[in-house]
Amino acid sequence: MGTDGSDDSHDGDGDGVGQSEVSDETTDQATLSSESTTAEREADSASTVQAASDDSQSIEEMLLEFDQQEGLIRDRSLLDPNHIVEEDRIVGRDEQLQEVTKMLRVALGDNRPPNLFLYGPSGTGKSLITKAVCKNISTICESRDIRFGTIEVNCQDLDTLGVAVYELASRAADVAGVDVEVPKHGVATKEKWDELYRIVNENFDSAVFVLDELDMLVGRRDKQEPAFSRLLYQLSRAGANNDLTAHISVVAISNDTKMMESVGSRALSSFTPEDVHFDDYDANQLQAILRRRRDAFYDDVLDDDVIPLAAAFAAQTHGDARKAIDLVRVAGELAEREGDERVREEHVREAQDKVEKNRVLEVVRGISTQKKLCLYATAAVAAETDDESARSTTGYRVYQFLTDAIDADQYHQETYVNKMKELTTYSLVDFERRSHGPSSGMFLEFQFGERPETILETLREDSRIDMVSAEEVTSVVTAQVRNQT
Repeated sequence: MGTDGSDDSHDGDGDGVGQSEVSDETTDQATLSSESTTAEREADSASTVQAASDDSQSIEEMLLEFDQQEGLIRDRSLLDPNHIVEEDRIVGRDEQLQEVTKMLRVALGDNRPPNLFLYGPSGTGKSLITKAVCKNISTICESRDIRFGTIEVNCQDLDTLGVAVYELASRAADVAGVDVEVPKHGVATKEKWDELYRIVNENFDSAVFVLDELDMLVGRRDKQEPAFSRLLYQLSRAGANNDLTAHISVVAISNDTKMMESVGSRALSSFTPEDVHFDDYDANQLQAILRRRRDAFYDDVLDDDVIPLAAAFAAQTHGDARKAIDLVRVAGELAEREGDERVREEHVREAQDKVEKNRVLEVVRGISTQKKLCLYATAAVAAETDDESARSTTGYRVYQFLTDAIDADQYHQETYVNKMKELTTYSLVDFERRSHGPSSGMFLEFQFGERPETILETLREDSRIDMVSAEEVTSVVTAQVRNQT
């Protein structure tokens, strides 16, 4: 009994050990199976990552692949509005081209060319023709061993007279291949003038100073006359004072037809320019300009309606050739990025929206909140009128509503008008003095260079302006337009 019990007990223990071994073995197999599965998954994952890595391209590979693609644009320089093109690509400006050429041609001999004032809307060929004529003069002078230089600056980003003089010295040094020997800051403006005279006298027999967008060089407000007036006086008097021994001519270029009215009497008497007026391009001239740059693209990649549509869009905004060229360039780039084989009408329309918004953004990004409010109010009125114009009286009432709505300072109507006038320097808005009968009195009527809707959409990116409901503004405008007398 004891033994049997012992044996039973032993057998029982033996049976228990056997079950445990089976259980452990099963567990080990499960673990091995799990580890195997995990390893397989990790291997699969590693394989996937490796495959993805194999499929991805480095930046260099992507650049080289793009570089090897044919694309649609063959010569991008022809789609740069500032590129100096050959004479046969200059369209619709025969009269102006002849005038500028005849007056500057005396630089070919031992004579001083007259000073010029070229004025007219943006993108009408003023800078293009000046650069083209000066480039040809330079080529002929070189063959005759005459040291001729074109010293060109854009005055848009120059805020003081001292900065402008240093920029002229820097450009003259670049053309001559020498160094400027005075610092940009920390010295008197007279030292910068002396350095400019030194560079010109030592390196040129004759030179043309091209001052583009000269009206933008206003300078310090506490001065009695704008900086551009003082610049013209100094340059035009330099020869008479023997500061300059080289023959120099000054070509002043401006979008503002009334710029010369702001020139001081002393500067005006010494500058005495020959005036050359540039009209807007019409749609047919813009088409001709674009057709002469069509070879910027590969053959047969432009749809037939691309050039007429781009010209029509540009003709709506003061006949700006720069805008027409930009539209075609942007349309081509959009088509390339989308992988299309042709540039189509939809690309031009997409480019129109993009170019308009970019231009407005460039203007409004740096202006004050008050100018934004004035511009928004006026554009809101223009958006609701048939001819997209806005009376200053109506615009001011909408401006009053906006300033009340966001609790901003409110200027008098005269200040509002002055703010809007200041915006004309950006070619974004223009104005005319009007009278709609004895009962309406005199007022200014504003016209926009871009679609008012684009201006409104861009300005609403300012959080303060976006506080006011667009629908509410439209309601106020509609009521005010209805009450115009």
